[in-house]
Amino acid sequence: MKKALVTGGGGFVGSHIVKQLQEMDIQCIVVGRNSYPQLEKLGVTCLPGDICDFSFLSDSMKDIDTVFHVAALAGIWGKWDDYYRINVLGTENVVAACKKNKVKSLVYTSTPSVVFNGEDIVNGDETLPYAENFLCHYARSKVMAEKIVLNSNNDDENFLTCAIRPHLVWGPGDPHLIPRLLERGRMGQLKKVGNCNNLVDISYVDNVADSHLLAAANLDSTKTAAGQAYFVSQGEPVNLWEWIDDLFERMNVPPIKSTVPFSLAYGAGSVLEILHKIFAPEREPRMTRFLAEQLAKSHCFSIAKASKDLGYSARVSTSAGMDIITSLMRTKPEPI
Repeated sequence: MKKALVTGGGGFVGSHIVKQLQEMDIQCIVVGRNSYPQLEKLGVTCLPGDICDFSFLSDSMKDIDTVFHVAALAGIWGKWDDYYRINVLGTENVVAACKKNKVKSLVYTSTPSVVFNGEDIVNGDETLPYAENFLCHYARSKVMAEKIVLNSNNDDENFLTCAIRPHLVWGPGDPHLIPRLLERGRMGQLKKVGNCNNLVDISYVDNVADSHLLAAANLDSTKTAAGQAYFVSQGEPVNLWEWIDDLFERMNVPPIKSTVPFSLAYGAGSVLEILHKIFAPEREPRMTRFLAEQLAKSHCFSIAKASKDLGYSARVSTSAGMDIITSLMRTKPEPI
């Protein structure tokens, strides 16, 4: 790998991939919706533009050998047309631009939500089938996009692809997960859902960046990752509510005292979705059916395949990551 391009390189995961590329003295170009002065100061070339603009993407990929496609519209609420345009059509454009410019490798940032079917998953692996019934547009669009990427893998054309599926990414620079939990906790708006025994995977952002670079190195050498998807995480699931309790205790946020049954949260989510679609479609409901399932169900996965093929392991442990992130939050305003 000599020259890489990162879509969404100004975002949370993307910026950590960029920094690791810089540390390896790999020339890097960032494609994103804005310019990013903090990256430009590091010597990164930033090209503001839309991944749905094929001409822009194609011009940006000249002389690139490796692409990390991280850009996506995330979230659990919004219009299908927006998710489809960015996550599906944008990914089609990325693949087409790679092929036009004879890019050798494409590493795609996916999500475990592509296999989440609303039921508990414990120690799931990559043999799990794609979900077919979706309660949020994000998951549906990411299934479509991951299929596009993996189906484009072609040894004959010397274009190799793989997908990385990190779950609940957190760490320095997190604009979503940790800040939103703390905000809701401080406002007393968070309730525990279900029996509170659910296990989930979490992923420290530096470990997620590691997995992407390991995947790119594999595609450039042994190529055993070609056409494959990989779950990555800390390698040891946490009890979701115990992890949140620990975070709140570290940050002096009042503990969560209220618990609601899963059926009640799911029902409330269903009602709120209907009301918001009618009266406030631009505003995300406090509860949705998908969110209720995420808060009450187990969803954790084996990283054995990533360990075997990529040599992946969690370089930053969960406890060390929590020490780092809470220390930063005490000294710097959010987002961290």
